[in-house]
Amino acid sequence: MNRNPFGPALAGKRTLRGVNFICDATQARSVSLVGDFNRWDAAAHPMKRMPDGAWLLSVELKHGHHRYAFLVDGVITLDPRAQGVTRNDQNERVSLIPVS
Repeated sequence: MNRNPFGPALAGKRTLRGVNFICDATQARSVSLVGDFNRWDAAAHPMKRMPDGAWLLSVELKHGHHRYAFLVDGVITLDPRAQGVTRNDQNERVSLIPVS
């Protein structure tokens, strides 16, 4: 009998991967990461301002493609580092990231 103390989710390969998001909005007063992984909730993932003025956040995401954007002082903003651009459920242009 194979007993995994971490349960079946971690019995095989790891199901989450850490992803760093960086937003170069040096003049912004607040930046949040919104996406399909947090139901586009601006309060779920506030980003932290770094000494150089950029904003950083590390998030663990499941395998697959995720739609996301930065909310910079309340304005939805694309990520220039994104792997692609797609649309959210409100037909707004948002960034796309594959996670594997």
